[in-house]
Amino acid sequence: MSTAMLSGRPPTPVDHDLQMLYDEVWAGFAAESPTADGEIDTIYSTYATDSESSPTVSSSSGQYDNGYSAPSSKNHRPSTGGVRRLPPTPSSPSPSSSLAMSMPEPEPYDGSIPSPRPSVDSYSTGGASELLRKATTGSMRRLPSAPGKGAPRPGSSGRGAESPSHYGGMSRAASYRPPGAAAPVKPGSPTHEPYDSYPQTNGHNQALADSVQYKLMPAYNDPSYARSASSQSLSRNTSANSTGAPPPSAYRHEPDQYLAAGPSGIDRRPSEMLRDLASYTPRGPLELHENDVDGYWEDEDEEDDENRFVNFSLLSHIAVQLRDKVPRGTHVKGSIPYPRAFTGKDIVSTIQTQIQRELAINHGISTSDRRAALQVARSLQSQLFFYEVEWGGRVLQDGVEDVYMFLDDQEGGTDAAPEREELPTGVVTMLTKCYSPSCGDEVPCYSYGCPRRGNSFVAATPGPSESPAVPLPGDWSHTVPQEVLTQLPESEINRQTIIHKLISKEAQYVQDLDTVESVFLKPLRAANPPVIPLERLEDFIDEVFGNILDLRECNRRLLEVMYVRQREQSPVIQRIGDVFLSAAAEFRLAYPIYIGHHPLAEKRMKEEMDGNPELRLFLEHCSRQTSRSGDAMRFDLKHFLNRPAEHLQKYPVLLEAIYHETAEGNPDADYLMEAVGAIRNLQSVAQLRTFQAAMGKGTPGKWEWHDLVAEDVRKALPKEEQKRQSIIFELIKGEMSYVKDLENIGVMYVEGLRAARPPIIAPDRLEQFISDVFHNFADLHAHHLKLVQKFHEIQREQHPTIRSVTAAMFDAALNFRDVYMEYIPNYPIAAYRIDDEMANNPDFKTFVDSCVRHPDAHRLDMKNFINRPIPRLLRYELLLKGILDETAQNHDDRKEIPQVLEVIKALGKDTEPGVVSAKQKVELWRYNSNFVFKPGEAVDMDLLDPNRSLIFAGKVIRQPDNTIPTIEWSGWTELFVVLFDNYLVMTKPKERDGVTKYHVNRRPIPLDLLTLVNFTDPPTQRGTGLLRNLRGERGGPENAVGNLTPESAGDSRAVYPWTIHHNGRLGGAQILFSESTQARSEWKQKLEEALGIRKVVQESNRVFEVETLSADTFLVPSVAIGTPSPQWNQDTSYTGKVTCSVPFNTADGRGLVAIGCAEGVWIGFRHDPRSMRRVLHLKMVTQCAMLDEFGIFLVLADKSLFAYHIEALVPSSPHASHASQVPQKLNGTKDVHFFTVGTLHNRTLVAYMKKKGLESVFRVLEPVADKINERVKAPAGLGSRLGFRSTKSEWFRVYRDFFLPSESFDLYFLKAKVVILCTKGFEIMDLNHFTSVTIPLRDEAHLSHLSKRCDACRPIGMFRSNEDGFLLCYNEFGVYVDKHGEPRRNGVTIEWEGNAEKVALHQPYILLFGSRFIEIRNIETGRLVQIIPGNDIRCLWDGRGVGSTIVATPNPDGEPTVQEAQVHGVMNGDLMSSAARTSRAAAQHVFELIPTIPLFLPEPVPGPSASQSQYFTRPGLSGSQSQYYGQNSSYSPPPQSPVRASGSNSWR
Repeated sequence: MSTAMLSGRPPTPVDHDLQMLYDEVWAGFAAESPTADGEIDTIYSTYATDSESSPTVSSSSGQYDNGYSAPSSKNHRPSTGGVRRLPPTPSSPSPSSSLAMSMPEPEPYDGSIPSPRPSVDSYSTGGASELLRKATTGSMRRLPSAPGKGAPRPGSSGRGAESPSHYGGMSRAASYRPPGAAAPVKPGSPTHEPYDSYPQTNGHNQALADSVQYKLMPAYNDPSYARSASSQSLSRNTSANSTGAPPPSAYRHEPDQYLAAGPSGIDRRPSEMLRDLASYTPRGPLELHENDVDGYWEDEDEEDDENRFVNFSLLSHIAVQLRDKVPRGTHVKGSIPYPRAFTGKDIVSTIQTQIQRELAINHGISTSDRRAALQVARSLQSQLFFYEVEWGGRVLQDGVEDVYMFLDDQEGGTDAAPEREELPTGVVTMLTKCYSPSCGDEVPCYSYGCPRRGNSFVAATPGPSESPAVPLPGDWSHTVPQEVLTQLPESEINRQTIIHKLISKEAQYVQDLDTVESVFLKPLRAANPPVIPLERLEDFIDEVFGNILDLRECNRRLLEVMYVRQREQSPVIQRIGDVFLSAAAEFRLAYPIYIGHHPLAEKRMKEEMDGNPELRLFLEHCSRQTSRSGDAMRFDLKHFLNRPAEHLQKYPVLLEAIYHETAEGNPDADYLMEAVGAIRNLQSVAQLRTFQAAMGKGTPGKWEWHDLVAEDVRKALPKEEQKRQSIIFELIKGEMSYVKDLENIGVMYVEGLRAARPPIIAPDRLEQFISDVFHNFADLHAHHLKLVQKFHEIQREQHPTIRSVTAAMFDAALNFRDVYMEYIPNYPIAAYRIDDEMANNPDFKTFVDSCVRHPDAHRLDMKNFINRPIPRLLRYELLLKGILDETAQNHDDRKEIPQVLEVIKALGKDTEPGVVSAKQKVELWRYNSNFVFKPGEAVDMDLLDPNRSLIFAGKVIRQPDNTIPTIEWSGWTELFVVLFDNYLVMTKPKERDGVTKYHVNRRPIPLDLLTLVNFTDPPTQRGTGLLRNLRGERGGPENAVGNLTPESAGDSRAVYPWTIHHNGRLGGAQILFSESTQARSEWKQKLEEALGIRKVVQESNRVFEVETLSADTFLVPSVAIGTPSPQWNQDTSYTGKVTCSVPFNTADGRGLVAIGCAEGVWIGFRHDPRSMRRVLHLKMVTQCAMLDEFGIFLVLADKSLFAYHIEALVPSSPHASHASQVPQKLNGTKDVHFFTVGTLHNRTLVAYMKKKGLESVFRVLEPVADKINERVKAPAGLGSRLGFRSTKSEWFRVYRDFFLPSESFDLYFLKAKVVILCTKGFEIMDLNHFTSVTIPLRDEAHLSHLSKRCDACRPIGMFRSNEDGFLLCYNEFGVYVDKHGEPRRNGVTIEWEGNAEKVALHQPYILLFGSRFIEIRNIETGRLVQIIPGNDIRCLWDGRGVGSTIVATPNPDGEPTVQEAQVHGVMNGDLMSSAARTSRAAAQHVFELIPTIPLFLPEPVPGPSASQSQYFTRPGLSGSQSQYYGQNSSYSPPPQSPVRASGSNSWR
């Protein structure tokens, strides 16, 4: 069935005729004798083995005699290059049957091509690939393909280039010759064409290559295509790549052509049909399916690839590409110009360009490896594809020494027959593809011989060691004919000898640079296991080898130019100076960089070899391979790395020697002297680069300007300019040293601390320490490194006389201003952190000492390094002033340098306030570290707060009371008083080992509790001691306190008293003395300033606000009246002392508060003080509570506990009449001392305590909801209303009864247990089993002090501090315990400022109520955060009730977890006139404490002094944390313990 039928279109008559013709052709083949077919099969099977041929071998010269190579023996494989290919046999041939083959469908006609035959013009407009594309995609009909094969699509992708296609067992690689190649004929025959006109195919198009069209591709024989004399060059450029379909006339051949094809002994005569088929020419375009033209080939628009049809494993394909693309030009050799010639390097480069992609993709070979291209070029040379112009016998080298030409590639044209007839043949095995059909891309397949493994390439190409060695330099005169020498003068012979020696040295130098790469560099990268860790390998190579390969390329080009000059002017080279003058310009880009970096490279290599024995062994092993031919000496890597510097120094010597032998009048003399000057200037630039690369280190780093400038240049400059250049050079040199020191900070200290194992500083502190000490040094380094680079650029451009560096300096000063403004104020903090860490961390001290011994440290310690930026600014001023003094009057620097100086001076002034502030912080931290407290008196003064400030410090004198006078001072003691913004501390300084410790003499006084009493007392006389009394002079204590007369006011022993008062528990009046009235006045001023600031800060950062519940409802008689308080009646407004309160909400949502006092219970709205009304007329009310869930109001009055229904007291609606109006007494006849309400196991309970002797008896009641809510059956009588009708409660049932054999003060409900506060401490009791334990556990010896304190004080509260611990509060102190009762934090106690009578909790704070103030502390740290002063302050409600807050966990952010009031209190207010009497009464101010919303101030508020601006709330911090806003908030305090006590675990 034809393909036309298969494709779904009806067959045409043309299809029918073509099918018949096709069948007749195959019938003719089938009719031939079986013997002939067997012989053909033998030929094909022979060809099929060609793919296994050995690497390319040069054919014998006799193969060109008759156009093909006849077999010399039965085992000889015939050359594929000279055999005419016949059509392949059909698949599964049968000699006895005639097969009907389907004719492939003809290619659609492309109307854009007017003629089926390509014109001559079409060949001249494109390369070989373009012609092949046109030929295979044009309008001409394709010839039939083999049976079973469809017409191939042009340009189809896939594995056509890699997978073999077989026809009767014949592989593709050996089954066709390049399309268009003629059958082998003798030169001069009518059908002969030169080999360079043969077209080619691309090995990447399998389908095209396998079609019969390319199997039957004879040479062109049409006279119209014969090459004329005028088209020689056209034929050369186009026919080499012409692969288009040949004209019909090209298929007409004589029978002898076929007789000559194939091995001898085979008579092969194709039928006449085959000839007709070969000469078939379509007479016109077939316009059969013009509508389907556009979509017939899907890949018609595929991107063109000029190498699509090139198989680089075939030498003929490479030859065609080489002939077409090798660059031609006029090359001179032996003074003879050769047009259209090329060098060996041109050949290798052209081939490398063609095959490098193939090598990289299929063989993994670097594109810079030219060994394969060199081998291919030598194969083409061995087959005489090109010739050396002097017909020398040297093997082709990858160089420019020899000149080559093609045999028939002359300019112009000739009618003579060409000398060659075909292309070189052979298979380049190193470029063949894998034979395995399953071989994929990129990775090798299973085959051992897979090209992607690289085995074939390595085996077929010589290694670097096989490259020819540079010939030893010989005498030039021995290489020149004697008749030439006799005609030359002796000077010219010497000149040529030196030139010859110079070229030999250059060649040896280039070979040495090649040795660096092949012997050292490549093995170092390929070493497995790696000699240097991979993450450091490339950095090591860059630092040690630098740009040595760039030097090699420069000198290779120089050597090539010298070879060309030698080749052109041999045997006598006329000029050589121009070559070196050009080379010097190119050297300037590479040599100064390498030579300048060379000292650092040597140092880096030495350091690595000292620390890496494997590298030392590796380099010793490599050195054994460096011996040159005929030389047993070995050279190490250091020798090779030093070669460029040595070689550069030899150039001027040799060139000057050539110059001295150059005849006068020779123009080369001028070139030589210019070249010598250029190379010497190059050495000067290299020396400058060496100085710049040294960055102040080593000998080059110590060079001065005169060391880098030639003496003649210096002498030509005026002295003023010399001095100016020296100062500029000093500025640049100092900047380099400064940048190096900044770099050393990072290398020696920062990275050293981070890399230390074990860590020198704890990892959790390390980064903060680095930030505090080194701060933004990296930003400084970046700015100054940029400045150094700019200086270096100016030096390289203007050396040895620099016009100006002011612009670069001005730009840098403007840019680094902000960085210095941040760095300089941090220096005092950095210095303190270093000193503190060295004093407390021996490992750090050892580390710093070791860094001092570092070679780059110059014996300077860490503090010197971090101080470097500060004096550097001053140094800029001095140097710029020096430059200005030596600058000429008309120079631009006269105007610009003063501007730079102004910027630098302003920078220094602007940093002063920050430095002062930082010094204050350092002083504050130093005090914190050096305070020493007495045992049990340590106080956390929060001195490490980032915004804490030191106000003042100075010496005062104090005379202790009841002190035995000493011999010398009569009991007078000098104190050092420190005034912070929150505490006043009196100390006695003691110095030891250079460190001053401040021993705290008195308990630190919070400024909130400090009162200034008197600063106006007259001065007194300080006694002179017992010795004065023995001399009969008066001088006792009684005389010391006497007033001084005006005459004695100036006595040095006169002291000026001033009195302050500490309002705390351990305080009292303090009389201090100053030595002058000015000192006393200064203390008064500073104390007033500190108190004012403290007041403003506390007002801005209050944790709780006082909200009034009642201001004038509850009155008591004034103490001045002196009479007992009368009872409240109609005639008096006195209510008695307020004792309790509780807030609650009614059923209708009203917020009320109940307040109990001696005369009853008042209830009113919470925020309306005037709404208070008395609802219960009970006497001696001491406690009240509310059970909101049950609507029960509990009152303890006159030691009796009553329960009221709240609706009976405060009716919420008229429908509440069912509520019982009769209260119930809960305690029977026993006296109740206190009661408490809470939740235990999710049950609401009421517990009250009665005394029985020394025992405390507890009863726990549970409310009964049903009884409480039932409707009242009968009205209650008067007795019931007053509580006397029934002694048994119906609303509550007994839950538990228990007793405790000690006095009890209070009871707290926990989650599952109760805590009883008693004289023994805190008794934890389980009500289910009645088991108990007393905490804190203090049996251990080191807790003896704590045990005594606990026994002497009364417990007042217990609160959960975190998930695993509690804070136990006594009336004088607090202590932390874990959940088992064991003291935590080493048993350290928190000493209250006052004597607490009651404690309340409002997370995360505890509120300690004393009579004079409320002390508010953080429950986690115990730190004092606020003091609320008052008079006769008492706690009314501590927040306890149903859902007690004792089980709550503090909010982690430090803010109150509940923003509603949880604590009520009362204090005596102002005196007021009584309504019923003329006497004055004291109002009791009932209040609640409401948490404040944190106040955030965007800017510090200005205060009375400059220092006051540091004491206001800092944005982002809670007011509850009592933080203050300061000028510099980036500092972190030192991480040590906040206080340091001498031998005590107590913490006040």
